Amino acid sequence: MADGDMARLAFATHNQHKVGEVWAILGPLVPELSREALVDAGSLGAEAPVEDGVTFEANALIKARALCSLTGLPAIADDSGIAVGVLGGAPGVFSARWAGSHGDDAANLQLLLAQVSDVPDPHRDAQFVCAAALVTPEGREYVEVGRMPGRLTHESAGGGGFGYDPIFVADGYEVTTAELTAEQKNSISHRGAAFRALAPHVAAELER
Repeated sequence: MADGDMARLAFATHNQHKVGEVWAILGPLVPELSREALVDAGSLGAEAPVEDGVTFEANALIKARALCSLTGLPAIADDSGIAVGVLGGAPGVFSARWAGSHGDDAANLQLLLAQVSDVPDPHRDAQFVCAAALVTPEGREYVEVGRMPGRLTHESAGGGGFGYDPIFVADGYEVTTAELTAEQKNSISHRGAAFRALAPHVAAELER
């Protein structure tokens, strides 16, 4: 590590839930990174770029590239959502704005529940998908994808997590991801899988 600045890592998110989740995942795997050195876009006042990609990977790279260009720091970003089998993989990249307003979690999950209200349990399969990207000022780019398969419930349950967590039960579990502890969720989540796979790239870049 050349100097203190090289240990800093910009995170392209305005979502403080994600900041906490990603720090919990990366912290133990990247000893070069301190919590204070994980700088999120919200605290920088950075505006979110237009996410016009049609894949999770493309949108994650759009965000990471924009923040890297703005800060001159290595930047990470993720794009994630839920893909429902009977809906042909929707909401997919539109998960955060499925009900029309970006980030309205309650409206999004209520709309999704309404759309599959008559779908029987054997056909309520779904999966969370996350693409995590790292972009460096030198132009190196890395993308890793994680998935968490499971099924949709018929109603919300649990007060933890965010997004569609209250209506999703991961394979092997009987409670929603909103009813799991943060540690349980991170150990099986799509975001956990993606950022654990990205961690060696982050560590290598911070050591340069």
